[in-house]
Amino acid sequence: MKLINFIPVILFFLFSCNESNPDIKAVDKVNNQNDLISFFPVTDFLKGQIAEIKKKSVNPLKITKFKNHLDSIWLKMEVLDNEFASFLIPEIDSTNLTGLFSEKRFLDQTIDAFTFTYDPKNTLPDSFLLRRWDVYIDPKSNTVKRIYMIKETQDQKTLQLTWQTNKNCRIISIASDLKGNDFVEKEVTIKWDY
Repeated sequence: MKLINFIPVILFFLFSCNESNPDIKAVDKVNNQNDLISFFPVTDFLKGQIAEIKKKSVNPLKITKFKNHLDSIWLKMEVLDNEFASFLIPEIDSTNLTGLFSEKRFLDQTIDAFTFTYDPKNTLPDSFLLRRWDVYIDPKSNTVKRIYMIKETQDQKTLQLTWQTNKNCRIISIASDLKGNDFVEKEVTIKWDY
């Protein structure tokens, strides 16, 4: 009889020894999730889009609006990389910026897109010019609809890129006057799908 009463106690200790501390399991789960964080590879996507433009062999039209003046030119293929160079650095791949930026994902029904928003986790170093970016994915076709990026320049201007997949992009340069008021200094639109 004493042995029968002792068996549940032995079983309890055996299962308790095999059971991990729940707090340790929670920390392990968070650490594993951090290891699995993967950002959308924006730089590779943009390079792929540039390669597609070159493959079509149709010169893109560049329209520049500067101080109420409008100018347009046909871009030569050999200058295409230079036009987009400031948005290809730093490289945004699946893992390299996970320490600096956080990702938020949600379905935005107002624009019918899955939105991936990347914001700084903390204050970024002054030398780091990329400030934030968004990726918009069509929920029906599962393809990228648009990319939006904000960068600072060495001369304290803000650059905003809006990239419409397979169509065009717009680069807006925002400067500040002596009173600290922001204004659109220049707007460049590059079209490759007419």
